[in-house]
Amino acid sequence: MSQSFVPVPANSDFPLENLPYAVFSTENNKVHRICVAIGEHVLDLKAVSQLYPFQVQKSLQAETLNELMGLDFEAWDVVRSQTQKLLTKGSELDHNVDLKAVSIVPQSEIKLHLPAQIGDYTDFYSSIHHATNVGIMFRGPDNALMPNWRHLPVGYHGRASSVVVSGTPIRRPLGQTFPDGAEKPVFGACKLLDFELEMAFFIGGKGNQLGEPIRVDDAWKNVFGFTLMNDWSARDIQKWEYVPLGPFTAKNLGTTISPWVVPTAALKPFLLDNFPQEPEVLPYLRQNIPFNFDINLEVSLKPADQNEALISKSNFKHLYWTPLQQIAHHTVTGCNLRPGDLMASGTISGETPDSYGSLLELCWKGTKTLELPGGKTRKFLQDFDEVIIRGHCEKHGLRIGFGECVGQVLPAHPVPQ
Repeated sequence: MSQSFVPVPANSDFPLENLPYAVFSTENNKVHRICVAIGEHVLDLKAVSQLYPFQVQKSLQAETLNELMGLDFEAWDVVRSQTQKLLTKGSELDHNVDLKAVSIVPQSEIKLHLPAQIGDYTDFYSSIHHATNVGIMFRGPDNALMPNWRHLPVGYHGRASSVVVSGTPIRRPLGQTFPDGAEKPVFGACKLLDFELEMAFFIGGKGNQLGEPIRVDDAWKNVFGFTLMNDWSARDIQKWEYVPLGPFTAKNLGTTISPWVVPTAALKPFLLDNFPQEPEVLPYLRQNIPFNFDINLEVSLKPADQNEALISKSNFKHLYWTPLQQIAHHTVTGCNLRPGDLMASGTISGETPDSYGSLLELCWKGTKTLELPGGKTRKFLQDFDEVIIRGHCEKHGLRIGFGECVGQVLPAHPVPQ
């Protein structure tokens, strides 16, 4: 890969090989624009859109990524290739001093927004280690996985309106719970608030018409790119409400995503074999191409007025069900997907306790205590705690990062009288 004329510090998340997309504005220009990250700067794609082929220019002038997502994978490759060329030393952009001055913007001077208008949001349950851990806690080791779990990607439809960009505070929810030993439900602030370490991908391409499934080996054409996610969870509310239809208010309080969307093409050097599946899945889910990635994930917890502490290290490769299988199952009924739809992995946990992707697991349903620096402890999140999720791939000196996914817990509203 050639060298960028924009400086890229060592160990940066955003080298020329990455170029994650985001939507930003500045103090002197409140209009939302599309950009890519390069080192500690961004390239304003609207400002340089005239340097791209005509058929993609309009999508680069939009205020969200939806229009670009709605093009096909060949158009995404055209945009990515041209962006890399423009950012290379000696390029047309490098020689245009005036255009460089307005199109290359320090990240310290921008405000980042949700990257897309999210029409629909689906959350899967794709980590076998997480599903097994939760099953053991609530049903015992002999019935840890439900009978359907190894046969289909379990999921549910989430609430798109409460998906927020990194940095947005999350209010502790109010709700109904049924505490142990109680005779009837009570109403009040959630006491068992948790994070969930997840990744998500945005749907792109032309989508599919209502009634037309997407074949599993064609589904890659519909994966625009990946982002970090924290799907906040109110465990005590969920325990009381989830039977028989699954989580509802316990999950709609907020879902945080990183502002950066790493294109699938940037992850190709980190492809792995898919997670082994036993028993063999039904034909519509049999995937013949690899679509698993070696993405290192970590979670840090920062109590108020304290330094952050690393509490979990996991990896995307632990997912049993791939994004392509998720798309194939989601659409097998003929459900139509649209550009900008968000699909989440579910909590990503590894095999060892230090790789668990939630406090529910790290503290094993509140029976263990998480020790933090300075003598602080946690079993679940407290007010003003900040959760920071990071992710990156690294191989042969190449690092592709996802930035950060950050959210702070605010106190609940007063209980209505």
